[in-house]
Amino acid sequence: MAEPLRAPRLSDIGVDTARPLLIVDVDEVLGLFMEGFGRFLEDRGLEFRVDKFALFQNIYRPGDAEHLEIDQGRKHYEDFFRYGCGDMTPTPGGAQALRRLSERAGVVILTNAPGPARLARARWLGRHGMDYPLILNTGPKGPLAAGLASQTAGRAVFIDDLIPNLDSVAESAPAISRFQHVADPRLRPLAPAKPDLHTRIDDWEELRAAIEDAIA
Repeated sequence: MAEPLRAPRLSDIGVDTARPLLIVDVDEVLGLFMEGFGRFLEDRGLEFRVDKFALFQNIYRPGDAEHLEIDQGRKHYEDFFRYGCGDMTPTPGGAQALRRLSERAGVVILTNAPGPARLARARWLGRHGMDYPLILNTGPKGPLAAGLASQTAGRAVFIDDLIPNLDSVAESAPAISRFQHVADPRLRPLAPAKPDLHTRIDDWEELRAAIEDAIA
């Protein structure tokens, strides 16, 4: 088993450790991943049906009742990060909210994505006004988020769409304030939530206000 990714020194990536820290996901938080992935699949003659809060189980050949084989779906997913992840619509209000929050806190982008996606993802973030330090991760995000938060003197906040990532942070660093955000309106009614553990806010303007309260 691969060793968990160690948190970089915040000072080395340009983050002021005297300020609060925001740790922010990309897919379905800052960008409409499912929408972009769906367009990519359509160009390959496939369909992405938002039937469930899932990924590979929503990929179909046109007219089929059964989803595409998982291993084939995973190949298309990896290809998307190689060739198509630069074509993704930003989440409404996300960049603007982060810009305002960055006046009061450091911002780090923590995304689970294959290594070949780093350059395309960094360019996408920069093109849409979100040129913050980028960390690519695989697996649970809790240990890495804990390592980042331990370096700051202020409060830390973690934003993600996936409950397993939020749970991982709650286990590794329970003092980090956690917010769930699901950007795509089609996914919101399908997405699992744990409101007793993680605050769910799907509007960025409302989320920005809640984060400001959390880091005050």
